Amino acid sequence: MKTDILIIGAGLTGLTTAYTLASKGKNVHVLERMERPGGQIHTYSEDGFVFESGPNTGSISNPEVVELMQELEKTSNGKCRLETAPDSSKRRLIWKGDRFRELPSGLGSAITTPLFTLGDKFRILGEPWRKKGNNPDETVGELARRRLGKSFVDYAVDPFLSGVYAGDPNTLVTRYALPKLYNLEQNYGSFVRGAIKKAKEPKTDRDKLATKKVFSAIGGLSNITDSMADFLGDRISLGVCNLKINPKENAWEATFLDKSGNQQTISASTVITTCGSYSLPEILPFVEPELMNQVNNLKYAPMIEVCVGVKDTLGGDYKAFGGLVPTIEKKKVLGILFPSACFSGRAPEGGALFTYFIGGVKHAEMLEKSDSEITSIVEEVFHDMLKFPNTSKPDLIKIFRHKTAIPQYELSTGERLSAVEKLQKQYQGLIIAGNLRDGIGMAHRIKQARDIAEKLIG
Repeated sequence: MKTDILIIGAGLTGLTTAYTLASKGKNVHVLERMERPGGQIHTYSEDGFVFESGPNTGSISNPEVVELMQELEKTSNGKCRLETAPDSSKRRLIWKGDRFRELPSGLGSAITTPLFTLGDKFRILGEPWRKKGNNPDETVGELARRRLGKSFVDYAVDPFLSGVYAGDPNTLVTRYALPKLYNLEQNYGSFVRGAIKKAKEPKTDRDKLATKKVFSAIGGLSNITDSMADFLGDRISLGVCNLKINPKENAWEATFLDKSGNQQTISASTVITTCGSYSLPEILPFVEPELMNQVNNLKYAPMIEVCVGVKDTLGGDYKAFGGLVPTIEKKKVLGILFPSACFSGRAPEGGALFTYFIGGVKHAEMLEKSDSEITSIVEEVFHDMLKFPNTSKPDLIKIFRHKTAIPQYELSTGERLSAVEKLQKQYQGLIIAGNLRDGIGMAHRIKQARDIAEKLIG
């Protein structure tokens, strides 16, 4: 079998790349080890609840998200439609003491909030005049402490990074993990002044598509990946194993066992990998070990995701994006998302859906706990933090475990990016993509895929 472009991995990155190329008439084929497309994205429906086992939301941080969703609505005949969260769900909550408190959304609320110390509130006021840093490898924790103070790190930065990366602010390097924040200080000298100046910069109509709104698809995120998989049809091979890719004269050759156990071979002029870095040593055996070790130097945060549903909220107010838990508060969860407040049809009328996040870099040991132990934690948090009465219990508890959930963009990232560039230069027609570079969010994955596809089309 021959194809022009072979893509490894049918997750969001791989499917978006393949869909974009195929829609422009390119000859593509996708190989996926799982027996379904979608990768980490997987939507379930049970007993009136619609819930995700992987990513729950994305942010429309670039126009590529909207453009892709507009295309998919047409090619899927309306099956895949963009859904954005209502304004009522914009509230972000932070746990302190015995309850969730609203995260400040502006300078005024930052001064009055009980989350930060009085001294750090004055530091926030002085942030625009603070000298910018000169350490390119400064961690997010170091940067925030220097500009805003310790309590801001404890009750804003730490829980935020737990929610996004399940990571540690003292090991995540700002220019890799939060490049926009890093550039605000480097280019404008201040977060506040930079944000104000950027807000005043003229925007094209395309730029305005990036609304920063929280998004999903109506009915769940699987409608995005399923719609692209349906479009691609038999250009996807599922259940592939023993995959090996090697360079041949003027081409690439992939050998693998299909889901029936038959040996198959595909020849392609271009190969794009979108799988986790941990899969690359086996898939690309021709790469010298030292270089591959640099490409595969990435640490992943482990995560337990628990979907918890109630058919009756008993009058509780859960109109918020969700609540995050600072490490300093020593709780057993990293945070709780409120999907039914963000999107329609996620819980029965009068009910609610919650998604607990447990583990992460700081508490990897939580993955060793049994389902019964996790259920006990879920019920404890249900009463203690969500404030349901002790007489009530969840109507739905679904536990999902991810040993390699979220990449950590730490100090080793620079070495990895250099190694990827070297490998791609050394082997023409090989593209190393996926979340080992260019960001971990859904919008990052879509943009990377579209950029790669547009370059190949052009």
